[in-house]
Amino acid sequence: MRILVIEDEKELCQTIAEGLRIDGFEVDTCYDGEEAWEFIWVEKYDLVLLDLNLPGIDGMEILHKIRKENLEVNILILSARGQVKDRVEGLDAGANDYLCKPFAFEELSSRVRCLTRRRFVQNNIVLVSGELTLNTKTRVAYAKGSELSLTRKEIGILEYLMLHPEAVISQEELIQHVWDGSVDSFSNSIRVHMSALRKKLRNALGYDPITNRVGQGYLIGGKKHE
Repeated sequence: MRILVIEDEKELCQTIAEGLRIDGFEVDTCYDGEEAWEFIWVEKYDLVLLDLNLPGIDGMEILHKIRKENLEVNILILSARGQVKDRVEGLDAGANDYLCKPFAFEELSSRVRCLTRRRFVQNNIVLVSGELTLNTKTRVAYAKGSELSLTRKEIGILEYLMLHPEAVISQEELIQHVWDGSVDSFSNSIRVHMSALRKKLRNALGYDPITNRVGQGYLIGGKKHE
């Protein structure tokens, strides 16, 4: 799950991001409205945490732009504007939730979990590819019905491939969606994790369901590759 935190108070923004990363989310951050809109337009997020008092473009304007473009993303407003009329305005404009500052991180974390669960209700909770299944809620994968022992990054790779069956996924795309863009395309990290994942799948299934197309990327088809 990928989250964008838009907050002009840099220390607060980084504190929120670090806490959400500990919770297992991939997190991007930005501090002003113009940069935020560029992120939202280019990238695909499951949830946006949106401050209203932003330099550049105001948070409410960003909210209106998102809903005008019919972008499918959940939005949680974080704001010191705590009057009832402010909350009503934000929710009526299309926000999924509204949290007033100051707040405890535990409450924010709970609301984030709630909103990301709602998104999974709209989509498939269990992904299936051949003899592989992955429960996106519990973050557990199975091969031929037996649970696989996978790291968080290995689960992230497998989930992204299974969300895009028969599609060739480039290393750069995996960096953006699984690594949060925090490594460069020349890093050996992806290859190491991919190799470990494929070895575990091969041991469990008796074959490797992931194909590496040299110069293009990886795809999963769920079929036995000779």
